[in-house]
Amino acid sequence: MIIREQTDVLLKEARKAADMAYVPYSKFRVGAAIMCADGSIVVGCNVENRSFGLTICAERNAIASAITQGKIKFTAVGISTPDSFEPVGPCGACRQVLSEFMPPETPVYFAGNGPDQVNTTIGNLYPFDSLHELKK
Repeated sequence: MIIREQTDVLLKEARKAADMAYVPYSKFRVGAAIMCADGSIVVGCNVENRSFGLTICAERNAIASAITQGKIKFTAVGISTPDSFEPVGPCGACRQVLSEFMPPETPVYFAGNGPDQVNTTIGNLYPFDSLHELKK
C-alpha cells in the first residue's frame, strides 16, 4: 500500500472509530486506527469515566484490542479528532504506549475536521524513548 492510500485508509477508519466514542463529559471524540504487520487494521475510541484518570484513550484502546487478537507488530497509526478543527496528537501516555510496540520510524498520521493533517513518526512524537535508547 502506498503512503497516501495508507494515510487515507487509517484516517477514515480512525474517524469511524471516533464516532463510537463515549465522551459524555468532554464531548471530545478521538478515534485511532492501527495498521498491523499482517495488513489488518484494528481501531479504538476514547471511553470516558466521570473519574477522568480512568478514561481510556483511543490509541491505548486500539493497542489493547490488537493484543487481544494476538497482534503485536504494527506498521502505522492514524488518529482522528473530529471535534477539533486542528489536528491533535496523542497524549504523553499514549506516546509511551505506542513506542512500546512500534519502532521510532513508524508513521503516525493525525487530523481534526479541518484541512490540515500531520504526518510524522513515533520517534518524532517521542524522541527520547528510554526503551529504545537502552537497547543501543
